Amino acid sequence: MIDINEKINSVYTAHSKHNFYARNIISSFVLNNNKLPLNPFTNFDYFMNDMVDRKLTIRGNNNLIYLSDELWQFGIISNGCYHEIKLAMKLKKKLKFFSLGKTINDIKEINISELEFEDELKNECNIEEFINELTTYNLY
Repeated sequence: MIDINEKINSVYTAHSKHNFYARNIISSFVLNNNKLPLNPFTNFDYFMNDMVDRKLTIRGNNNLIYLSDELWQFGIISNGCYHEIKLAMKLKKKLKFFSLGKTINDIKEINISELEFEDELKNECNIEEFINELTTYNLY
């Protein structure tokens, strides 16, 4: 039986704009794992369709990370996801990484060695250094 008054931990769901289609799949997956999804794409759509300065939505996303208990990364890691993960690490949040597909059943927890990165991010940061940081970070 589900206790609707029970407090559950919140999870910031990081995922690339290329996986925008999966925002509800991701939120459903998190809820099915008895966590509260804080999904930037369900809160702010994609940069509020540029009706506000993008920096305001980035600030909103970052504040969701501050409020969250954990950060779960889904699918390929983009530039934005990279910065969200770095903030979560700075805040000592629990991290988990997941594959992504077209259904909830396609989502599986993955190891750091299985992470994939967008080409844009590969050109902007040292991926090997980032993987080393993740490896030494206490993921809980």
